[in-house]
Amino acid sequence: MYKGQEPTQRKPITVKTLAKMKQAREKIAVLTAYDASFAAVLEAAGVDIILVGDSLGMVVQGRQTTVPVSMDDMVYHSRLVARGCRTPLLMVDMPFMSYPTVELALRNSARLMQEGLAQMVKLEGDGALVEIVRQLSRSGVPVCMHLGLLPQSVHKLGGYRVQGREEAAAGKLIDDALRLQDAGSDVLLVECIPAELAARLTETLEAPLIGIGAGAACDAQVLVLYDMLGITPGRRPKFSKDFLEGQPSIQAAVAAYVRAVKSGEFPGTEHCVA
Repeated sequence: MYKGQEPTQRKPITVKTLAKMKQAREKIAVLTAYDASFAAVLEAAGVDIILVGDSLGMVVQGRQTTVPVSMDDMVYHSRLVARGCRTPLLMVDMPFMSYPTVELALRNSARLMQEGLAQMVKLEGDGALVEIVRQLSRSGVPVCMHLGLLPQSVHKLGGYRVQGREEAAAGKLIDDALRLQDAGSDVLLVECIPAELAARLTETLEAPLIGIGAGAACDAQVLVLYDMLGITPGRRPKFSKDFLEGQPSIQAAVAAYVRAVKSGEFPGTEHCVA
């Protein structure tokens, strides 16, 4: 949200809006949502990007990972969220194995945008997806690339582990991010990487960088809505915070999150994973 504007006064957030916010060093607030009611709450609180995450597999469907989430699931929840918001940019995850080839990536991103009303799609991966990103971008699909910890690859990674600790891994991540940006990724997201590495990426990239568990230097911060409301069963991730604690309502909690991101108060050093 541009400084001095109330959420009700905002124009719809676009890819160009996000680029201008990065240039102005204005922090971008991102949260997940999975239905129209929560989407309306996020809209009223001034969230800039709503992410319909495949995290719904865990926090809504009760699964152990995001891997079983289907394209039909994502289209359905995206359509619900679209009914509840007008201003935030609507970003939607491409689920596991929905983009192994250019053809499938084009077909499934078209479904998310035509049926789910998505305004941007998010893919998990690395430099191996450069050609897919290039073809999506050429076809008019706004793209966010998700690097670092990749929840869809949790079985391959052997668990939820911090990524990019070693210099070689950090160098590869930076190189991949630059290649994906050059291929047409409008936004990038990094999860569970050292704060110093995220800071280097933020300064290196022209595209806005969203962080989760990646320190305060990123252009934007994202959390899973249920985590920041303290209602996710089990242990809350270290990089999250219960914003509902001490607040009179969910609306107030979301507004507190937006203020904390915009002011740079969140995340603090205690929310960094490395």
